[in-house]
Amino acid sequence: MQYWLMKTEPDECSIDDFATKPDQVIRWDGVRNYQARNFMRNMAIGDEVFIYHSSCAKIGIVGVVRVTRTAYPDPTQFDAESPYVDKRSKPDNSRWDAVDLQFVRKFARIISLDELKKLTELTDNPLVQKGNRLSVIPFSKVERDSILAKV
Repeated sequence: MQYWLMKTEPDECSIDDFATKPDQVIRWDGVRNYQARNFMRNMAIGDEVFIYHSSCAKIGIVGVVRVTRTAYPDPTQFDAESPYVDKRSKPDNSRWDAVDLQFVRKFARIISLDELKKLTELTDNPLVQKGNRLSVIPFSKVERDSILAKV
């Protein structure tokens, strides 16, 4: 099993969207960064993903979801009405991928970025390094376990 973190703005897709429909699968789409896309291509069914709320008043890790479907062409890249449309992407050679995720658990509290920066196990993780803007980040088991110990 691998471990990941995915950043989201809660008004677009939050842990509550997963928690209110725990049996429903939610497509994670709209990723338009090649490195983040490549990380998504490495995800496997059953992998755990931390959900991280960003660009909001309370920034931090808020829960866990799991991968239920591996990378497949992101349909929003072909949708002219979508803010994620990419006219250079072609159905026979798509540039962007989506994965499907399902609820595992919501944390009783947010694990803030300030708190995450204090974890020595995360010192080398891109999440806590200055200037990182990736929306998908791999985590080691040690990093994952150090976060779960805070919940």
